[in-house]
Amino acid sequence: MKILGAVGGRPNILQSTHCMTRLRITLRDAVRVDLPLLRGLPGVLGVMANDDQLQVVLGPGKVAQVAEELAALMAQEDAAATLTFGQADQLKATIRRKNRTPLKQFLGRLSAVFAPLIPAIVASGMVAGLTNVAIRLGADPQLGLLKILDVVGWGLFGFLPIFVGYQTAKEFGGTPALGGLAGVLLINPAIAGIQIDGIALLPGRGGIIGALLVAGFVSWLERRIRRRVAESVDIIVTPTITLLVAGLMTYYVLQPVSGMLSDGVVWLFRTALSEGGMLSGALLAGTFLPLVLTGLHQGLTPVHMELLNTLRANPLLPVLAMAGAGQVGASLAVLLRTRNERLRTVVKNALPVGFLGIGEPLIFGVTLPLGRPFLTACLGAAAGGSFQAWMGVQSIAMGVSGLPLTFLIRNDQTGMYLAGLMMAYVAGFVLTWVVGFEDPGEGAGEERDSE
Repeated sequence: MKILGAVGGRPNILQSTHCMTRLRITLRDAVRVDLPLLRGLPGVLGVMANDDQLQVVLGPGKVAQVAEELAALMAQEDAAATLTFGQADQLKATIRRKNRTPLKQFLGRLSAVFAPLIPAIVASGMVAGLTNVAIRLGADPQLGLLKILDVVGWGLFGFLPIFVGYQTAKEFGGTPALGGLAGVLLINPAIAGIQIDGIALLPGRGGIIGALLVAGFVSWLERRIRRRVAESVDIIVTPTITLLVAGLMTYYVLQPVSGMLSDGVVWLFRTALSEGGMLSGALLAGTFLPLVLTGLHQGLTPVHMELLNTLRANPLLPVLAMAGAGQVGASLAVLLRTRNERLRTVVKNALPVGFLGIGEPLIFGVTLPLGRPFLTACLGAAAGGSFQAWMGVQSIAMGVSGLPLTFLIRNDQTGMYLAGLMMAYVAGFVLTWVVGFEDPGEGAGEERDSE
């Protein structure tokens, strides 16, 4: 109820979703949000406002409960609401903020597409990882139970373009089912026997990028056809024409283009990590936390998926996972040095999930408010990332970072991943201990040095 009031009430909310740690609200008018009140609410770890997109960091577990309660409150108000015409706030919603850029818009849309899919991707990755561990410990891969677990763990990834297409159409104003059908067009095994100008079509070509591109085109086309079709025949004519045109465009244009884009993205990151080595690893890991602050880090999900789809391994995820490890190390130093009991409590509550790869509670509850620990955490992440890139550590599936990612690392690289993880912990801890921070327990304006 307090969150609902702070964001301007039910009339100011266009859409509300959530990921593992954040409540994501699409606003009608961002000016109506009381940000100081929202940030001061109990349990709110941080708030990011990006034009009409509002992200409220609540932490794992709690966010699902809050999202459910918010949805119930919104439904109650919707039931009691009456329609009005000519509302000025609807006009204001069309006027974008001056600082909106096409890049931020695009990445924000990508985040909105993948945020609802993250729990399923993580769950599938963890099941695949546990199956991998069992085989690593000597279990027979031909065992019926392991075969079933393998299907459970990898099932999502084979059909992920369908889910991505569904979410893309939903985000871009199209019919979600048609977006899902766009994903089907890409992965349908029946196209394997078809040639266009002597070039054979490949099921899955273009992968996640292809699903985004085709579903985006489907949504754009559907909206324009619907404007020109009478309402009486819309349900028949619009989807039929959309599917017919989109299907032809997919195989003649969009799939080849998305295939080239996919190859380009994979080549770029693969080359950066193989040729740039430790420097690339340090830059990628050290700058990942600022990206997390905006919530745009989920825009990298298609990159991770394309790396897995093309290389059957992901060298990027172990590098970026060091960002959370740097946070853990920095927060441990804060825990040992602070005299503020409230801060100690926050650190103790957030550390367990930090070790499990969920860093937002530590970022917004500990290091970012203190200032310098956030920077030293980034440097700690850079140290771990440089090591992971140097050793060429790769994951075999998608999942959370931190210690759980160990299960998803290639069998022969587990020790190297743990060594890099420990390096990030230690570097974040030592740098934060040396640099110091302003301890709230010391009193306002008094800086606590490392001495």
